[in-house]
Amino acid sequence: MTELSRRQALLLAAAAAAAPSLSLAQTAGAQLPTVWDLTHLYPNDAAWDAEAKAVEAALPGLSAYKGRLGESAATLKAAMEAISAVNKRLLRLIVYATLKADEDLQVAANQERRDRAQALGSKAGEATAWVNPEVLRIGRARIETLVSSDPGLAKFRFGLLDTVRQAPHTLDDKGEQLLAAAANPLNGPQSIRNQLVLSDIPWPQVEVGGKSERLDLQGYTRLRAVADRAERKKVFDTFFGAFKGFESSLGAALSAKVNGDVFNAKARNYPTALAAAVDGPNIPESVYRTLVAEANRGLPILHRYFDIRRRLLGLPDMAYYDLYPPVTKLEAKFDLASTRRLSIEALKPLGPEYSAAFAQATAQPWVHVYPQKGKANGAYVFGAAYDVHPYMLLNHTENYEGLSTYAHEWGHAMHTLLAQKAQPFELAGYPTFTAEVASTVNEQLLVAHMLKGAKGRDERLFYLDRVCEMMRATFYRQTMFAEFELAAHEAAEKGEALSGKRLSAIYLDLLRRYHGPKVQVPDAYGIEWAMPQHFFNYTYYVYQYATSVTAASAFAERILGGGARERDLYLGALKAGGSDYPVEVLKRAGVDMTTADPYRAMLTKFSRTLDEMEKLMA
Repeated sequence: MTELSRRQALLLAAAAAAAPSLSLAQTAGAQLPTVWDLTHLYPNDAAWDAEAKAVEAALPGLSAYKGRLGESAATLKAAMEAISAVNKRLLRLIVYATLKADEDLQVAANQERRDRAQALGSKAGEATAWVNPEVLRIGRARIETLVSSDPGLAKFRFGLLDTVRQAPHTLDDKGEQLLAAAANPLNGPQSIRNQLVLSDIPWPQVEVGGKSERLDLQGYTRLRAVADRAERKKVFDTFFGAFKGFESSLGAALSAKVNGDVFNAKARNYPTALAAAVDGPNIPESVYRTLVAEANRGLPILHRYFDIRRRLLGLPDMAYYDLYPPVTKLEAKFDLASTRRLSIEALKPLGPEYSAAFAQATAQPWVHVYPQKGKANGAYVFGAAYDVHPYMLLNHTENYEGLSTYAHEWGHAMHTLLAQKAQPFELAGYPTFTAEVASTVNEQLLVAHMLKGAKGRDERLFYLDRVCEMMRATFYRQTMFAEFELAAHEAAEKGEALSGKRLSAIYLDLLRRYHGPKVQVPDAYGIEWAMPQHFFNYTYYVYQYATSVTAASAFAERILGGGARERDLYLGALKAGGSDYPVEVLKRAGVDMTTADPYRAMLTKFSRTLDEMEKLMA
């Protein structure tokens, strides 16, 4: 990751303020746009090219402030304003290049434009790499004096003081240059894993439903929910068997990644890799460990869900390959108009300000809605063009998954809109720890709304099971991943070897503990640790999915069971953007992630959901 991207991680969600609101009645009859309008960013590719050249030409001028930041408040403000202006223009360029590339991955010119934008980001990082070391040399006392003497520096205060906070872990110029030079080789494990998984492993063919299917990552994900149990088992056994043949090579790659993390932590004077990872967003290490402890405390509830799933599937016993087939069906279809209407209805508890902005935004040409040949997979929101608005990529399907994804992604977009409206560019972006909260609150309000209108036992069971699956996949599974990461890093920090076999043993133990004694987990499935890219790409990242769903559950309960105060506290957290550390933002809104309380409240809710499912089954 470049110096620029590290500094701007909090800015990638920034977007424009909402335009004057339109009511649902004003937009309900109109045809909803299904393709984004990128002319809001640049009128054409030529305009993008001209701006890219102008931004590149502006980079050398930033060095005029080098060695002068501590001169005076006026000089510091001029420097920060100049750097911020370049960053804002750069992010807008990146948004356009990314969206154009993802419209059709087969268009070479668009892919080249994205590469150019990324290269320009690297150049900007190099042009401003001197800033943080110079701020550290100036010191906290002088920075405080300068910031206090000029109101125009207020928007830079948080970022400058956060840089100073990390002074004990910032090296001298030579040390920083050495670590920067080491970044590329330390990324080697990611490339090795991808080469093995995407190219070198000879993925087998397996017969499913009378058809021969290639069982690579995509094939496995698609086929693991097949209805026939014997075929499901065959899919799992064959897929993990193929992975198992490369256990040693994959283990060497992950061992190198873990040891690289340990090296970086030691180089920056952290006691552990975990301490280094959570220090960036200033998250107490106890948050991570409390999450793991509370998930383990709540495992009996998860085991109870697995038994309910077994009964709904009509099985005599339960195995790991029985986790994915749907236990209930919903025949309803949700086209784009009904998806939007249901989302608007479900989010009414967030109040008139949110509802009006949501209705207005969802009627705009900001979204590429449907799948098409060459289009990027998945769904995301990219809101880094601060002076424009967030853009969204969907691959909409007319089932509940499509409806839920729509509400989820619009949670991100609304978070961006509210934060930008309340904060200047420098403070609008929000970190990962809070990013998934807004999206998951929307999901939870949606399922609560659908449950309220559910007709009949089967429809109600379907939505209750959606709640359970969110708990299984987002809370428990991501925490299991987090516990695996912790175990691997702690073993390396003790000087223990991490072979593929050892990693599989650690992971298999976790699989069996998390799924309980009544779920069969064959030994070969212990290689599953090689599947998630996050282990190879990031350090201590996935736990934030589990903390986010926990915080979201607390907020959703408070919003649905409270009044305007609870709602406004939550909206205040969204509007805070990146103006404070994420744990503090959530705490001010009434959810303290440094305690066990949010986890225990959510697990109690999970248990109540299972009670209702069992009543319906009886």
